[in-house]
Order: sequence, then C-alpha cells, then structure tokens
Amino acid sequence: MSIAVDFKNVDIIFGSRQAEAIKLLDAGSTRAEILEKTGSVLGCANGNLTVQEGEISVLMGLSGSGKSTLMRAVNGLNKVTRGQVLVKAGEKMVDVVSCNEQTLRHVRQHSVAMVFQQFGLLPWRTVAENVGFGLELAGVPEAERKAKVDKQLELVHLKQWEKKFAHELSGGMQQRVGLARAFATEAPILLMDEPFSALDPLIRTKLQDELLQLQKELKKTIIFVSHDLEEALKIGNTITILESGRIVQSGRPEDIVLRPANDYVQEFIANVNPLSVLTAWHVMRDARDLEREGDGWIWLDGRKTTRFKVGADGQVQAAERDGIRGAWVHCSECEKPVQEDERPCYWASPGTSLKTVMLAMHKADTAPVALFDEQNRFVGAIEVKDVLQAVLRRQDA
Repeated sequence: MSIAVDFKNVDIIFGSRQAEAIKLLDAGSTRAEILEKTGSVLGCANGNLTVQEGEISVLMGLSGSGKSTLMRAVNGLNKVTRGQVLVKAGEKMVDVVSCNEQTLRHVRQHSVAMVFQQFGLLPWRTVAENVGFGLELAGVPEAERKAKVDKQLELVHLKQWEKKFAHELSGGMQQRVGLARAFATEAPILLMDEPFSALDPLIRTKLQDELLQLQKELKKTIIFVSHDLEEALKIGNTITILESGRIVQSGRPEDIVLRPANDYVQEFIANVNPLSVLTAWHVMRDARDLEREGDGWIWLDGRKTTRFKVGADGQVQAAERDGIRGAWVHCSECEKPVQEDERPCYWASPGTSLKTVMLAMHKADTAPVALFDEQNRFVGAIEVKDVLQAVLRRQDA
C-alpha cells in the first residue's frame, strides 16, 4: 500500500497578521490567545497525517475543530501557512502548497474530486449535465464525456433520471448526483465534506451503505469529514479526531473506541455501543487454547455443545453440534435453513462485526461461532462469555 496524501507539519492561519500568529503558535499560545493578540484564527496547528491509497480516512471533531480546514488543504481551497501537503498525482507526489498554478490545476482536474454537504448542483442543468460538468470544464470531448456520464449514472442507479433537474429529485438522489459527478472525473482521491449530514437519518444510512458498496468496486482514496461518530465508525478505515485545530488522536476505529488518548476523545466515544466497532478478532479465543479430545476433536465452548475434528493442516474434517452433524452457515446468513438431520454451525472471519456474531449466537441458542482465515483454516472460536467479557472490559475502561 502506498501513500495517497501526506500532511506534514501543516499550519493554517486565517488573517492578515500571520507572521505574528506563527511566532505565538511556536511559543505555545492557544487558539484563543492568538485570536486576541493578532485577530488571526488558527485553523490547523502542526497537522501530521498520512492517508494510504484505497482507504477511507475520516476527520472528525466538534464544530470549529479544523476538520474541514485540513481536508480543504488537499486541493488548495485553504491556503497553508506553513508545512507540506503531498498529494499523489500519477506516479509522483506533488506538494500542493508550493507547486505552481498549472500543476495545482492539473491536480484538481485529474487527481482530486470533491463532494459538498449542500450538493452544489447547478439548478439550470439536468442530472446528466451536472454529472458531466467537471469533464466539460476539463475539455473532454462530448462523445467521451457522455460515455463517462452514462457509466457513473448507472453506478449510482440514476440513469433513468438523467434528463431531470435538481428540484425534481429527493435530497438523497441529489447527493448521489454529487457522487456521480465526482466519480466521473475518475480522480483517485475523493474529498467528502459532511456529505450526508443534511439528510434525514434513514437516507443517510442508506447512502453510507451505498458508499461502502461503491468503494468495494472503485477503491478510491476518500478523506471524509464528519461530526457523527457512529458514521465514522461505520465507514472509516482510520479516524482522526481534532480539537481546536490540533490532531489529538488518529488510528483504527477500534483503537479510538478502546484506547481513547485523552478526556476529549473519551467524551466523544462515551455513548458508543462497542458492538458497532468490535470485530470477531477482538474477542475470539485462539484455536490452540481450546479444549481437545482424542483423534483431533476440539470443543469450541465450555458447555461442550459444538466440536470440530481438525486436521494437521487446520482444515475442519467434521463438525458436530449437540451430537448432530453440523452444516456450515455464515453468521450473516443465520436465517438460512439447513437439512432436518443437521444443525447449523455458524462461522465468521476475523473481520466480521461482533454484532453479526451475536445475532447468529442468538439464533443458535447461544451456541459458539467458529472463525476461519482466508485459507479456510480454523483459527478460533467465540462463545457468549467471550462477548460479555469484551463488553465489560470496554465499560471498565
């Protein structure tokens, strides 16, 4: 995996007395002190963050924390006072802070696209014309432009609405037009500034799901600004929390929830349901620690309801639940029926959400869930007490 965007020691100050503000910043002055003495606003201080290709990196914090300010430095919408913002453009990294206007224009046209909170659609243009607007500005020939627009409209399920105008669409559909417009440029880096916050909760959830589905196919690098922690935990590969223009913690969602860096982050995650971030991997017991019998049989739970016969290669040769032959069913398909002479043995991968695992356990009268790696080797198991212990540890923390 290579780097798509790299923020290095980024300071962003708004105001006419930036030199004085920088001196105060270096001397340890707070945002409030800098504002009082110079009238300048500290947007970001010493921002250091690396965004890998193909990941969704979520920036979040309270209003005025600097999350949008930092993101908008990627395409030069916010001028950086000091530091570097390196953006991958083709095969090289370009510092958008110090590059010339021509290079910055090329980055904006070919490397970085943006989706706005308020949709930003031109009301006098149709859906298709809005989606193709960026391509039109870039001078893409009409035939090529139409082909790309058609492809993106199909992708977001709006082809039949291509001749409609913005006011004829729902809020969710308008935002999908915004997504299609950004995708149409084929820019590998996508900036999304609270794109779903203006929508009602049901539409927001649906668009979050659609974004994750599109990401599986398109594999964009996405920097996503949000004030909603549940949204960040759902879509983010990494989460970065800002306070008063400074990054206070950055890491995987589970790191943020299970190991908050300070009281500010702790307040953020205080009401988060751990089931929304924990995965099977966080609570599983390793296969090597499970109770064994002769002939390669392994018990998955202390109540001894489920056992596997495992070969030397880690592959399961036979499975039984309550003394009856087991039938494999993934946790996400726990409603799937099995033969009358079989009992379902639910399984998951280490990355399966703990919530999905618990739903399967409930369906199976608290029977354990088996975990398998990408080579279909048995690596561990989860029973009810493992889930309870994980949740209690989170509450104690």
